[in-house]
Amino acid sequence: LRIAAATSGRAVLISGVTVMLAMSGMFLSGLLLFHGFAVATILVVLMAMLGSVTVLPAMLSWLGDRVDAGRVPLLNRRRKKGVHASGGVSGRLMRPVLAKPKLFAAVSGALLLVLCAPALGMKTEQLGLEKQFGSDAAISVAYKEIIGSFPGGPAPAEVVLRSDEVDSPGFQAAVADFKKGLADSGRFGKTVDVETHRTEGVARIEVPLAGDGQDTTSRRALDTLRDDLAPRILGPVSDQVYVSGELASNRDFNDQLKTDIAPVFLFIAAVTFVLMLLCFRSLPIAIVSILLNLLSVGAAYGTMTAVFQHGWGAELLGMEPAGAIESWMPLFVLVILFGLSMDYHVFVVSRIREAHERGLATRDAIREGIRTTAGSVTGAAAIMVAVFAVFALLRMQDMQQMGVGLAVAVLVDATLVRMVLLPSVMALLGERNWYLPRALRWLPNVSHGEEPVERPRPPLVGAGR
Repeated sequence: LRIAAATSGRAVLISGVTVMLAMSGMFLSGLLLFHGFAVATILVVLMAMLGSVTVLPAMLSWLGDRVDAGRVPLLNRRRKKGVHASGGVSGRLMRPVLAKPKLFAAVSGALLLVLCAPALGMKTEQLGLEKQFGSDAAISVAYKEIIGSFPGGPAPAEVVLRSDEVDSPGFQAAVADFKKGLADSGRFGKTVDVETHRTEGVARIEVPLAGDGQDTTSRRALDTLRDDLAPRILGPVSDQVYVSGELASNRDFNDQLKTDIAPVFLFIAAVTFVLMLLCFRSLPIAIVSILLNLLSVGAAYGTMTAVFQHGWGAELLGMEPAGAIESWMPLFVLVILFGLSMDYHVFVVSRIREAHERGLATRDAIREGIRTTAGSVTGAAAIMVAVFAVFALLRMQDMQQMGVGLAVAVLVDATLVRMVLLPSVMALLGERNWYLPRALRWLPNVSHGEEPVERPRPPLVGAGR
């Protein structure tokens, strides 16, 4: 237990702090939805981290050898061969990877870039009922019936004006001109409701949009309303003019997310870089950490775009392409995957650094680190892939996107990235993996191995005579 606390325990603390800091990037979005995500995920990771370094060691110490009671014989055969029998498959995989690192780095990197490529055409929007639940769902059929009977009714735009003279003839004339402009454009419904509040100096105009409230026709109508009719006709008689409604709110939400993803990414990348630099005292490892995580996130983006936007393989998975990605998904997936990828990365590289500190050459340390962590990494990845796959079985499109994207990314990260690309890149770097500029050598040296413990000296022969 003492050895585990000095090695794996330290890695758990470092990776836990890294994950929590990555999750805190969601606070920068300025959206309450992501504030809730951030608080929930940080609390879960904090409890898991504290339990791993306090409750778990205490329970193992109390159980002692009884922890092996009731073990499944077939699953524990490797114990008879010793701890170093772990990671047999990964050990065999490491031989060709480390023998030809350039080839494996190029091939694995190319495969990841192919997975990332569809993300270049990613389109995001808040999905409507038909895209969310499928065109054959009862709720979608009912919504289409309502749209057919009451065009623009279920999701009208709302124009809100602030003016001290909402009852004046000039204001009423402007409203009449506004209604005429709506009718002449041919992009709006016929029933336009106007409600005024003289004491508050506010007027609200409900404008039915052509289309189903989410399609291209509705979006063009909203553009006409926002960019032309409302400011041109109502602007001169109002202090302020706002255009709201379901479609307008969805578009503003989507635009804000597109704007917010850049500062969130920069924050996460900066935090990751600093923590990796402090943890491993290595500039190359800090840079490689960010690049590998970006490839994992890009693979998730590319897979989601290919399946749910372009429809590639959607029928084989029993899913219906929506033609777009849910607007909150890219930011959410970025933060979650950066945290999970760093968890794996810290655990694996800590074992490599530990082996290197024991005196092994870099390639031998890579082989040892990958082999000893393979079982834990692949086991944890299998659990998470199974959990995320459950979301892919749900009927809601956004849950399917999240499940498929996260499951594929975790699978790719735990196999192709950690078992092939990471060791091949580190093998190419060699001793340069541990390079630290002279200007940064004041950074504290965090040991990744077992702390030396003073043992009692044996009594001298003849002492006390």
